[in-house]
Amino acid sequence: MGGLDEETGLISGLREDQLITNEEMDTIVRECIESAVGTNSFLHSKVNQWTSNVVEGCLKKLAGLQKPFKYIVTCNFVQKTGGGMHTASTALWDAAVDGKHTVLWESQTIQCIATVYWLAI
Repeated sequence: MGGLDEETGLISGLREDQLITNEEMDTIVRECIESAVGTNSFLHSKVNQWTSNVVEGCLKKLAGLQKPFKYIVTCNFVQKTGGGMHTASTALWDAAVDGKHTVLWESQTIQCIATVYWLAI
């Protein structure tokens, strides 16, 4: 796997400014969820549209960063009833540059879990 090349200063072939931080990803995902859902209460007939808006919005913003990564975005909405929702994932990759960030977003009636994976190209 990669890491810092002392000679070039590159991290797995990338400059530090080309990397993505969890904070940057968190902001993007939360903005997309809030833009898609707004102040709406859970309405099953809206979930497909919300999901599409979140994943497409995230991909559009991520592409706009013009960083050398491929992205995968997943999004799940459920009605908040106290039952909870669980998710898990794992990957084998270059931990120095590839990453995953999961956002749990909640309102009074909605739970959303959105995950973004980024893989250096």
